[in-house]
Amino acid sequence: MKFYPYKRLNRPIALRVTSASLKLPDGSRDQLDSSAYSTQQRTVALGVAQHENWVSARIGLSATLPPGATAPDAPWSDLRVLAVLTDGETNVRTTVDLRQDAEGSKEWSGHIEVSRDDHVGRAALTAYAVATVGDVPGRAIAETDDDWTVDVTAEEPLGGLRFEVKQTSFSKSAREWLRAYSDAPWIVDASGRLPTVQVNTDIELFSDLLGGESGGLESKIHELLVSQMATDVWTAVFHSSVGDLEVEPDGSPIFPTDWQGEVLREMLPDVLPGVHVEEALRRVHRRRTGEAGWVELQTRIHYAAVRRAGASKALANALRGLQQNNRGDKA
Repeated sequence: MKFYPYKRLNRPIALRVTSASLKLPDGSRDQLDSSAYSTQQRTVALGVAQHENWVSARIGLSATLPPGATAPDAPWSDLRVLAVLTDGETNVRTTVDLRQDAEGSKEWSGHIEVSRDDHVGRAALTAYAVATVGDVPGRAIAETDDDWTVDVTAEEPLGGLRFEVKQTSFSKSAREWLRAYSDAPWIVDASGRLPTVQVNTDIELFSDLLGGESGGLESKIHELLVSQMATDVWTAVFHSSVGDLEVEPDGSPIFPTDWQGEVLREMLPDVLPGVHVEEALRRVHRRRTGEAGWVELQTRIHYAAVRRAGASKALANALRGLQQNNRGDKA
């Protein structure tokens, strides 16, 4: 733990990537799809568009400062928020100022330019809040606790929510709560450090199929099952994340700083499209705690979970595999 001889904020900055585009040699720009960056994996993959000769990338950023950062009685002045991209391989460091979205707001936004010639692989992206504290300018009062990674060659941002899978006999489990679900193929437990999928080994051949080792149609069914599990996980962890939010004195919800906060930032753009994530969280919180509309929101939550789980792709692959298998049987 570091100790500082001046006042600082006791929570980290939440940094998000909101967009990414590539500048091509002819001066045009290729706006990348949101699949080029993953909030859960905190990674931007600039190779996703498969342009080998792009000149630079522009990455849109949004940073949320912790509560108290812009309070009128805060013990600092001249507050600035900086985004910093550091490449250890090429020893290049790029720093830009982010802009405050509105007076007194905790939200700051902007973009950072990534020159293709300055990077050969992966660079770390972080944010700092600096201010004048005790008449000393430029003191860091907060920073992100986890860097983003900007990868100039990767074609995928690793994507996907990390979760543990444990296989056990539900009917013979030493945990009484699990025995109550003995007829379920799996159960999602979102109460731990990571979400956990408990797989029921009482279902004959189910564990073997989940192994996905045999190839062919069985591997497609394996992929489909995993996507269904992931859909259940995303749905469960979203509800878990909004179920016990801390709130500020004015009743505004605070984003969690662990994986639950990342889940919310990942899913909210699909749950309430076109709404800034901070406002989206406030609306979801109001609906869940009393206002009308919580039941109607379940369709959007399920849609967001299906998208994150890649269920459509898995289903299409399984159907193609089944079709090919049927053709082989008829030949």
